[in-house]
Amino acid sequence: MNFQQLKIVRETVRRGYNLTEVANALYTSQPGVSKNIKDLEDELGVELFVRRGKRLLGLTEPGKELLETVERILRDAQNLRNIADQFASREQGSLTVATTHTQARYALPEVIKQFKARYPQVHLALHQCSPREIVEMLLAGEADIGIATEAIEGVAELVSFPCYSWHHAVIVPQGHALTQLPALTLDAIAAYPIVTYHEGFTGRAHIDKAFAAAGQAVDIVLSAIDADVIKTYVEIGLGIGIVAPMAFNPAKDTGLALLAADHLFDDNTTRLAVHRGVYLRDYARQFVTMVAPGVDEKVLQKALNGGE
Repeated sequence: MNFQQLKIVRETVRRGYNLTEVANALYTSQPGVSKNIKDLEDELGVELFVRRGKRLLGLTEPGKELLETVERILRDAQNLRNIADQFASREQGSLTVATTHTQARYALPEVIKQFKARYPQVHLALHQCSPREIVEMLLAGEADIGIATEAIEGVAELVSFPCYSWHHAVIVPQGHALTQLPALTLDAIAAYPIVTYHEGFTGRAHIDKAFAAAGQAVDIVLSAIDADVIKTYVEIGLGIGIVAPMAFNPAKDTGLALLAADHLFDDNTTRLAVHRGVYLRDYARQFVTMVAPGVDEKVLQKALNGGE
């Protein structure tokens, strides 16, 4: 048994049992992949994969049991490398952060500026993804840290921390009739076409929930993952917008007005997540505490250790 065999098992599952893709991902040949799988099965005395001819269709019951151990062994091996790197070069290395467009565009620039000033020799890779893709990257070990408002809380393999809470706001063109109201109502908003976030992004579920609870039908004429796109279509008169207020810049969005709607929509909490059981280097821990100020070293370490 060797690490290459374990990597092949893990990658085979990740690549949907396509051995050609597994071979490409691990820079080896397809016959080599097949041989490693067969050698491991022979050594263990059980078949790990369901087969139809030469095709792999899924995991057998023993394979499902083994996969969890494989993931843990490979994660622990990476932890060993991270610990060694920590002592060899405390302020050098890489950090991969997966986050949504809203966080990357509006919430993180100042944090990243401060982080790079403190750790100039750390290569920081920022990936913009959907919340579901962020979870997948964390589970696959392709990202060290994930930041999003949706999807990352409640995943058993992940530990997450609140960063900050916020409410949606309404944006309208300057002089719009809604700016004359003493306070917004859902009825007043629903009288207009709406431009807002795509389902699964930036608290969209709370928007839908509010209108549904009020029994109010709405006309969502456009949905997007990018608040800049939403603002553009509000400016040209397609409808009124519902956005995260951090996306509104009074100095730049001079043709728009921001209307508070805290009383209409439930609050959203943006969270930071890491894979439970991973070893985070010092600079990664610092990044966590910069994004989630309520998390100190002891709280973080306890969470990573499974609450122990």
